[in-house]
Amino acid sequence: MFFKIKALAECGAKIILHCYEYGRKHSSELNKYCEQVHYYPRNISKGNFFSRMPYIVTSRESEELLKRLLQNDYPILMEGLHTTYFLKDDALKDRVKIVRAHNIEHEYYKQLASTEKNLFRRSYYRNASFKLRFYERVLNKAQWIAAISPPDYHHFQKKYQHAFYLPAFHPNEKVLSRTGKGDYALYHGNLEVAENNEAALFLINKVFSKCRHTLLIAGNKPSKELHAASSKYPNVVLKANETPDQILSLIENAHVNILPTFQSTGIKLKLITALFRGRHCIVNQYMVENTGLESLCIIANDEKKMTTALDNCFQAGFSTEEIEVRKQILESVFSNASNAAMLIEKIGNNNQGS
Repeated sequence: MFFKIKALAECGAKIILHCYEYGRKHSSELNKYCEQVHYYPRNISKGNFFSRMPYIVTSRESEELLKRLLQNDYPILMEGLHTTYFLKDDALKDRVKIVRAHNIEHEYYKQLASTEKNLFRRSYYRNASFKLRFYERVLNKAQWIAAISPPDYHHFQKKYQHAFYLPAFHPNEKVLSRTGKGDYALYHGNLEVAENNEAALFLINKVFSKCRHTLLIAGNKPSKELHAASSKYPNVVLKANETPDQILSLIENAHVNILPTFQSTGIKLKLITALFRGRHCIVNQYMVENTGLESLCIIANDEKKMTTALDNCFQAGFSTEEIEVRKQILESVFSNASNAAMLIEKIGNNNQGS
């Protein structure tokens, strides 16, 4: 979100930002790019769990937000299905409304449930998936749906006929990958997320337990299970709660960024950052399929193929030719400036017809 705001502002857009609070301090940095910034508390009442509307939506209802939206007639960009509480409100029926779809949400929550071991969370994810499948129809009330990946675009376009593909915004402007060699492979992500915990455990138990290469795992709040698994092998190092700058340094200095996933929803921002800043990138099909990034990655779908890919990568350096190929793809398709201009053009074209 921050890099989308920054890119839109640099393209000349004037932004009034409405956002929900999560215990973090208000950001003075946002004031550099926004005309106004308004904060709202989430309604985390347990009663919202029993609503027919998904909890992620109903907990973001705010009359104060609606009053502010009605103070002008500007286009409204809703970030994620969870921000669409007022999408079908009659008070906004004449406004230009664009929804940025971060995922096919009911599929995302279904897959979260499949990897979650905690019984309460698994039940919540299943229930949320069921509600989100039906709630998604609210997107008929938007003028545009901005899909984050080609597969998501095809889903939304088939169902609603007013989608377009808008690649993810991210913190990278230029490809910074380095030639030469590093001496470790890196897996990084928010380790508190069940999907990432599962991927890290897979790498330890199925891949690096059987090879000589060093694996660094970096991320927030690793589980006890992950601590225990990593401590078994001298070639596995767990780096908990690194700062963002430390993570970037690890990505840039790794010889291989290895990023399997067991969910095929959306697009993973860590993949984009690894390609902009790292050397070799080994992924499985779920991570890269239909992203347009397949040619920049080494695809290995099981532990044997990953081990072979690691052996091959550590025998080779990373060349200037490989970096040039990345520049041609990443700095065009995933250009924040170009994609912000495309979003502004969509808004402008819609306004001309209203």
